[in-house]
Amino acid sequence: MKVSEILKVKGNILYTITPETPLSQAVDTMAEKDIGSLVVMEFGELVGMLTFREVMKAIHANGGVVGAATVRKHMDNHPITITPDTEINEVRRLMLEKHARYVPVVDAKTLLGVMSFYDVAKAVFEAQSFENKMLKAYIRDWPTEGDE
Repeated sequence: MKVSEILKVKGNILYTITPETPLSQAVDTMAEKDIGSLVVMEFGELVGMLTFREVMKAIHANGGVVGAATVRKHMDNHPITITPDTEINEVRRLMLEKHARYVPVVDAKTLLGVMSFYDVAKAVFEAQSFENKMLKAYIRDWPTEGDE
């Protein structure tokens, strides 16, 4: 299964922010939209990711408050990316290896979406459930020796 297949099912809602946006505004957006990440775009290009991990680090560094800094100060400015052709098992490996819960999907320099750990888990679960149903149906219809 490829990333492109998951993006088709997931839909194309994508939340972006600029590096100069106040971190407090980014936190408001994440809370209002119930999302765990924002893609940071500048001049039409991906320049970073802001996830709840970076937000929590900022709050910790600021003594329990978000602070007045911009997204640029706290964003991950070297996020790993994947393409629509990346196989789901490769995405799983990258997410586990890099401790990434959100990974931007890009084609050339065009941002297509974000793959979350939840999206990957859901896709794998659904694929395995379908495979289990097919196997159970096959076993139920298994020919007996007298049917041959």
